Amino acid sequence: MITVKEIKNKKDQKKAQEIRHEVFVIGQNVPADLEVDEFESDAIHYLAFLNNNPVGAARWRITDDGVKLERFAVLNEFRGRGIGSAMVEKILSDIKRDPEAGNMEIYLHAQMNAIPLYRKFGFVKFGNMFDEAGLMHYAMRLP
Repeated sequence: MITVKEIKNKKDQKKAQEIRHEVFVIGQNVPADLEVDEFESDAIHYLAFLNNNPVGAARWRITDDGVKLERFAVLNEFRGRGIGSAMVEKILSDIKRDPEAGNMEIYLHAQMNAIPLYRKFGFVKFGNMFDEAGLMHYAMRLP
């Protein structure tokens, strides 16, 4: 069973950062100083669980351009089981209920292999492909 919860304690925050480190820094060679950034304390963080085991992490935050979804990470051995979809669904639901964020544009920077996931939720690409932390991305937004 997949569950996604907003992080409310340091233990879960630490686990989310461990997952992100494994996926981005170890798995994709993203520099550690880019993976953890100055927006950590501004963002709302989430942890995804499969059968009560933490297997995914994500966050969102309000920016000058709207609400940005970020740092979606699922451990390699748990991919393809709907965990990414569950995180997107939960976060979009929470954003819609948020009094400040609920009416803002929602956007993200998608790695090439994640574009099909975000398309399922109605996100569309805009602009040109670009390099972010050594990985090719497209900006996407909900119309």
